[in-house]
Amino acid sequence: MNTARAVCIINQKGGVGKTTTAVNLAAALSQLGKRALLVDLDPQANATLGFGVQPSDLRASLYEALVEDVPICEIRLTGLAAGVDLLPAHSDMTGMDIALQALDSPQTRLKSALASVRGDYEVVLIDCPPTLNQLSINGLGAAAGVIIPMQCEYYALEGLSALLDTIDMVRDAVNPALEIDGILRTMYDPRSNLTRDVSRQLVRYFDRLLLRTVIPRNVRLAEAPSHGEPATVYDASSKGAIAYQALAVEYRRRCL
Repeated sequence: MNTARAVCIINQKGGVGKTTTAVNLAAALSQLGKRALLVDLDPQANATLGFGVQPSDLRASLYEALVEDVPICEIRLTGLAAGVDLLPAHSDMTGMDIALQALDSPQTRLKSALASVRGDYEVVLIDCPPTLNQLSINGLGAAAGVIIPMQCEYYALEGLSALLDTIDMVRDAVNPALEIDGILRTMYDPRSNLTRDVSRQLVRYFDRLLLRTVIPRNVRLAEAPSHGEPATVYDASSKGAIAYQALAVEYRRRCL
């Protein structure tokens, strides 16, 4: 049986649409008929909340799977919005970085845990925290590819260079097969001269890695999490949802 392609959604800078991308790309790929699993590796649990799941109601989360060896099938939530399955996060995961370091093979715990269910899916999307820690390294260690969401601003360009260096280090030390699936422009405002200028620089220097789909600033994308749904379900006709649907088509063609 073929196993899923796992992809990390990561950026060391917060507020760039990382979780919005993980939630909506998972939903849009599922709506295209791809069996999708979303892994919430961020202790803030925003991807979990984005599917209407309250972390306080959980009996177990990724903490128990990665630290206490609880089988993934026992924490997996199935059949959520758009048919996405979820490995949820809980605020208890804030202490997970220290807990992982006390275990054998701390950088590959997620990869080992996912092995039992990867045959159930065609794509696994991993929402990483906005910091480089053991959780992020676990995500990168379990993935075949990386999607980097970023805003078109000058500081983001500097952060992108640092993140690419980090990915190279993880590739050398943990996961030699890791590839960059694409750089995604998010919160895009075509009226801004700065946005257009930075976008041109991305095309100039990273053209091969740049995803052609652009995610606009959109009120519906911001509203959807408070309703516990991806925007592709909450308002499928909104500009943000349409952009993520286009991204799913592009990603399927490029990588799946």
